[in-house]
Amino acid sequence: MARASSGLAYPERFYAAASYAGFDGSPNCNGKDIGSRFSNDVALILYALYQQATVGPCNVPKPSMWSPVEQSKWKSWQKLGNMVSTEAMRLFVKILEEEEPGWYSRASNSVFEPVIDVQMNHNSNVEPIIENGNYFGEAKTISAENGSLMETQDKDVVSEGLGSIVVYDQWISPPITGQHPKARYEHGAAVVQDKMYIYGGNHNGRYLSDLQVLDLRSWTWSKVEAKIGSNSPSPVNIAPCAGHSLIPWENKLISIAGHTKNPSETIQVKAFDLQTGTWSMLKTYGKAPVSRGGQSVTLVGKTLVMFGGQDAKRTLLNDLHILDLETMTWDEIDAAGVPPSARSDHTAAVHAERCLLIFGGGSHATCFNDLHVLDLQAMEWSRPTQQGEIPTPRAGHAGVPVGENWFIVGGGDNKSGASETVVLNMSTLVWSVVTSVEGRVPLASEGLSLVVGSFDGEDVIISFGGYNGRYNSEVNVLKPSHKSTLQSKILEAPAPDSVSAMHNATNPTRDLESEFEVGQGGKIREIIVDNVDSEPTKLKGEETSERIVATLKAEKEELESTLNKEKSQSLQLKQELAEAETRNTDLYKELQSVRGQLAAEQSRCFKLEVDVAELRQKLQTMETLQKELELLQRQKAASEQAALNAKQRQGSGGVWGWLAGSPPQYADDA
Repeated sequence: MARASSGLAYPERFYAAASYAGFDGSPNCNGKDIGSRFSNDVALILYALYQQATVGPCNVPKPSMWSPVEQSKWKSWQKLGNMVSTEAMRLFVKILEEEEPGWYSRASNSVFEPVIDVQMNHNSNVEPIIENGNYFGEAKTISAENGSLMETQDKDVVSEGLGSIVVYDQWISPPITGQHPKARYEHGAAVVQDKMYIYGGNHNGRYLSDLQVLDLRSWTWSKVEAKIGSNSPSPVNIAPCAGHSLIPWENKLISIAGHTKNPSETIQVKAFDLQTGTWSMLKTYGKAPVSRGGQSVTLVGKTLVMFGGQDAKRTLLNDLHILDLETMTWDEIDAAGVPPSARSDHTAAVHAERCLLIFGGGSHATCFNDLHVLDLQAMEWSRPTQQGEIPTPRAGHAGVPVGENWFIVGGGDNKSGASETVVLNMSTLVWSVVTSVEGRVPLASEGLSLVVGSFDGEDVIISFGGYNGRYNSEVNVLKPSHKSTLQSKILEAPAPDSVSAMHNATNPTRDLESEFEVGQGGKIREIIVDNVDSEPTKLKGEETSERIVATLKAEKEELESTLNKEKSQSLQLKQELAEAETRNTDLYKELQSVRGQLAAEQSRCFKLEVDVAELRQKLQTMETLQKELELLQRQKAASEQAALNAKQRQGSGGVWGWLAGSPPQYADDA
């Protein structure tokens, strides 16, 4: 058994820092030491935070103008507004750590620190360092694992609490107690209320069905004795599986898909009730996807988005399905754009509840390092340009988002494991390397799990298991520094329940945190600033603070002015858009009217054409009749002429007959 420092939790850590800084009447420092060790601005903000943490919001009357130091202290305190005491405690410790990073080591001889007996899974040596001619025990963790030494140097900020020194952006092995789970890979992992659950996986080609839990507060393993629910919709045995996805939802752990010894035709959805400790099969509706493993399943709001994987016949998939967790209904999505090629063992993450990112994975012949983005509103695939230190192709890696950063660990390309821990800023799509490991270690494995939990109020990334030639059951922890995503919180005082005027004395990249509220009284000690007898020096801090506040106010006013202009332009564009839509509607109506008139004219023209055709036919008929009439007239004229000629001949015959003595014959005779 080894004795390991457990570190101080809040509020004890705050009181240790206050004692070190000399704010509780300890003999370590007197008032002049505070002023000599810190600048006036830092001393004022430390005083204000100490008052806020121990007394609460500033409710005391404003000091007299004849006491400029007291006025400066009062103003600094008053600007914190209604900041909760726990947040003030953490800010106090953070500012002290930034001003004096080694304060905790220096105070270790005088600050009480509880120790516990734990079973160490590594050997640690503490080597002293020399600072200002004095020896201090600065921590340096040396872990012996797999016969090789891995050295973790202290970087950025040192924080205690995992049974050993924990540094930012470096992997460490915490002291684990309890019976370790069987080594495995391709298992499922999820965090619920400071507990990491591990389910299933693959060990020596055999599928597992056990459910293990790691308490992230005590770092103790235990096995969950799960059972089949008597009121389960489908009371069947829970088959061992690997390559599945484990998703926390409300008070349940949902296990979806995965390879089994006797695979079903469609995906099975199982649920473990954390309250009753029972497994059950969930009935789904709609067209369930084909069974598979190695897929990605991402929780987006109240739905699960599943992509890709490999079915029981080793056919690679690139289909997209969504499961509504409220109605338990499947829906297959035919997204626009070019989807990722068929693959399995990739990773996925959602950013801002709007974009689904797919990275890496593998086929039967190759591994990928491409990045694809699915717009969850437009349901359209795209392949954006990646920037920075783009990772090498890999499959079997694990990923977890922390804020807008997506951490990727492990994986391999069928030749070697990926040794670097990389991070993608999902807003800028810029890759960077966080840290690297050497040798055949679990962090360079395939099929490991990666989750994000909370320890001592800060995010920690936890890896478990994997396969790199041997099956692993080690736990490793990394505390991300969040340097790429920290945002300054600038709020004017008094602002209730917020950080007020913190930029007067803190760096804009400080990560402001708040946890559960802790109320505890403390002694109040005044600050003695350097050269308090000098009037210009007394007013220096106040003038500096006022100047910074004025600058911030000016910037705020400028930003508000810009925002108002943007709002005005947006309103104007909306009005123009509305007018354009109105004009478009009027033009459309006019077009429809013209189309109606055109149709009427076309109909009238058609009728006119019919009438013209009839008239032409009649005209042709009249011409024929006219020709017949002319013919008849000619015949009549000919007949009349013939009759006339006959009369003439008849008249001529009568004269000559009379002359010859022959009497004319009359018609009556005839």
